[in-house]
Amino acid sequence: MEYKFLHTCIRVMDLDKSLKFYKDALGLVETRRKDFPDDEFTLVFLSDVDGKFELELTYNYNPEKPYTIGNGYSHLAMSVKDLEASRQKHMEMGYKVTELSGLPGDPPRYYFVTDPDGYDIEIIRATK
Repeated sequence: MEYKFLHTCIRVMDLDKSLKFYKDALGLVETRRKDFPDDEFTLVFLSDVDGKFELELTYNYNPEKPYTIGNGYSHLAMSVKDLEASRQKHMEMGYKVTELSGLPGDPPRYYFVTDPDGYDIEIIRATK
């Protein structure tokens, strides 16, 4: 049997803020949207340029309080060719951004940027 990843779902408090982050800061594009007004939620699917994986944003209408990000969640990861320019862009956009880092003994090759709901996104220097 052959399996492939299709999408990851995260719940968001403010759909417009989240769409701005994922579209403007990370260059994702909306691939489809499903509104369920009777059940009071909307699903928005975003993808990168390759279109092989999607991020599903679930927006429940009028959430009462922010979602708790469990201590088992770590991060999503994306790659970019110009790591330093990407980090500078995210800082200029006002997002929470970490210093450039690397695994022990390796040169810096990644940083983290935090989305409006507190989810961390690891940005890794592309190797090709």
